[in-house]
Amino acid sequence: MVLAGKLMTELGIKTPADRFFKLFASELHEVQKHCERVHHTKLHEGEDWHHTDSVKHWTYVIDGKVHTCHEKVEEIDEKNKKGTYKLFGGDIDEHYKDFKLIIEVIDKGDGTSAVKWTVEYVKINEDIDPPNGWMDYLCKCTRDIDAHLVKQAKVAI
Repeated sequence: MVLAGKLMTELGIKTPADRFFKLFASELHEVQKHCERVHHTKLHEGEDWHHTDSVKHWTYVIDGKVHTCHEKVEEIDEKNKKGTYKLFGGDIDEHYKDFKLIIEVIDKGDGTSAVKWTVEYVKINEDIDPPNGWMDYLCKCTRDIDAHLVKQAKVAI
């Protein structure tokens, strides 16, 4: 009986790695402006969106259904452009004991960048499906965010 799992995907992006990562490292409250699948975000506990003691509330759409959860920043590694976020409460707790999103933004060194998403989870029982809908959601959100950031950069020029 396997309850723990990990899903990963990597997507090429047009936005420079530093700019894309900045959104998740220090502008998380702006994500809903860049991605239509994120309906609402609010600071639930704490005073700073990026402090490890703060809790955010998210409302989002996966597979055409509205979901909610809470999120805490576990770690932001500026040097390696990597962020780890723990999701809990709401719909997450109905299916998972533990659920983490990890984003790594990679500067390929040849003028291109990529975003690597990892979902680590522990299901509450073996009847629960892996969170494959999350991978589709993260891919679509990445595409939306990338397109929005590229458009912003063009307007700023």
